[in-house]
Amino acid sequence: MVWLTGLLTKRATARLCAVLALAAIGVVAISAIACAAGPQPWQIGMQPPATPVKDRLSAFHDELLVIITLITIFVLGLLLYVIVRFHHQRNPVPTRTSHHTVIEMLWTVVPVLILVLIAIPSFKLMYYMDRAPDAEMTVKATGNQWYWSYEYPDQGGLTFDSNIIQDKDLKPGQPRLLEVDKPLVVPVNTTIRVQIAGVPDGVIHSWFVPSFGVQEYAMPGRLNESWIRVEHEGTYYGECNQICGVNHAFMPIEVKAVSKADFQTWLVQAKKNAAVTPAGEAAPERDTVLAAAPPASSATSPGGTDSEEISR
Repeated sequence: MVWLTGLLTKRATARLCAVLALAAIGVVAISAIACAAGPQPWQIGMQPPATPVKDRLSAFHDELLVIITLITIFVLGLLLYVIVRFHHQRNPVPTRTSHHTVIEMLWTVVPVLILVLIAIPSFKLMYYMDRAPDAEMTVKATGNQWYWSYEYPDQGGLTFDSNIIQDKDLKPGQPRLLEVDKPLVVPVNTTIRVQIAGVPDGVIHSWFVPSFGVQEYAMPGRLNESWIRVEHEGTYYGECNQICGVNHAFMPIEVKAVSKADFQTWLVQAKKNAAVTPAGEAAPERDTVLAAAPPASSATSPGGTDSEEISR
């Protein structure tokens, strides 16, 4: 009878291990399928990195995944060992041991060492994300209720509002709740300082683009700063992930990364459409409406958008 109980326990343990192995393989397979540009339905893994910051975040995530997996396997093995070794039929008389100095020291010291092992690279990564390297250009994102305004301070003060495209106006292939009429256009392989702020009489928003590894709060009365260096051309999406009110779900972020040559072409066209005052000339009055850009559907610039602007 004892032999039969032990055999059943071994079989149950083998089945459990097989199920866990199949589940792990399934998760890895689904994650690999989900690793496509932009968010995908039923996605499990993170979006592919497009900036050096996101590269380091992904690498650190993978390192943590290894540590977590090793801890999980160790704890699972320990539990299985205890279940089998100290089964009431195998161990009818339990031990009276209540303290073990070595074990108590180990379960105190080992977790501390693991936390130190995690803390050192995480602090380095936080410093790397926080520092603003010598920027080649600056863009400013301002969170309104409920849309984003973008400004190019070192490009003649070019500004425009970016609003979500309603479901009824979406074209085939455009993602719902993510497509906007005027996305932010940036050049690739360029270190860009991103300033994030909120309007004085507004609420807190959050400028969050997963592929860039950037999440900064847009707070009224405060100017936060981050930086990006997009390495691949393409369209990247994000959202305000700070619950900011009734239309919180309807202020997405769309960033188009284009080549430097295409960006200059887009910039010239955007300034022309917005009638931005060239450097050295007198600027119009603050509240003077300059010119409205054509809608996104009629844009002819490489980035696929033009700018609708009001002078600062």
